[in-house]
Amino acid sequence: MKILVIDDHALVREGLRQVLKGLDENVEVLQAGTCAQGFVLSESHHDLDLVLLDYHLPDMTGLAALAVFGRQHPELPILMLSGSANLQIMHQVLSAGAAGFVTKSGVSDELLNAIRQVLNGDVYLPKDPEGGFGEEFYDATANKPPLTQRQELVLRELLDGRSNREISQSLGISDETVKTHVAAILRQFEVQNRTQAVVAAARCGYRSSTMP
Repeated sequence: MKILVIDDHALVREGLRQVLKGLDENVEVLQAGTCAQGFVLSESHHDLDLVLLDYHLPDMTGLAALAVFGRQHPELPILMLSGSANLQIMHQVLSAGAAGFVTKSGVSDELLNAIRQVLNGDVYLPKDPEGGFGEEFYDATANKPPLTQRQELVLRELLDGRSNREISQSLGISDETVKTHVAAILRQFEVQNRTQAVVAAARCGYRSSTMP
């Protein structure tokens, strides 16, 4: 397992590295103090499983960095970290494609739980500071028309967290056909990336291919 931590405080990065050993003693943790350094590392380590991204960084915000990762590595889940439980920031990063939002003031168990959910292909939607839930932000997707049968099969594979290549092998279709179906799914839910599509689909009652 390989995880990239992007935070401008060395002590925070080291603390996160220690916490991440709770997932796997042999987890490899890459560290970057800026988004620019993180982008370089992500380009040289194509086997990354996850990125832990601080929202407040010296060269750009985590929100801006999300857009870059979305273009360069759309398959890579990003878990946003923030020093404050700001509801507006949480909604912004979730709508921009983050796979979850965790405050730095939270306990280690919460972070590990969030990471496990994200690595399983789910989206971590924490309880917000005002007592609601992040998932309420996606209610607008709940009344979309149904997908075609083939699109629904691809969507169920997305809900399992599978890559385009894995979906291609599972369904016996070409990579280009998978890309076409994924693009149609994004348009159907009026979202910009796969993570947002998974959230919207779950809110509409879609289940993964492994669920009855």
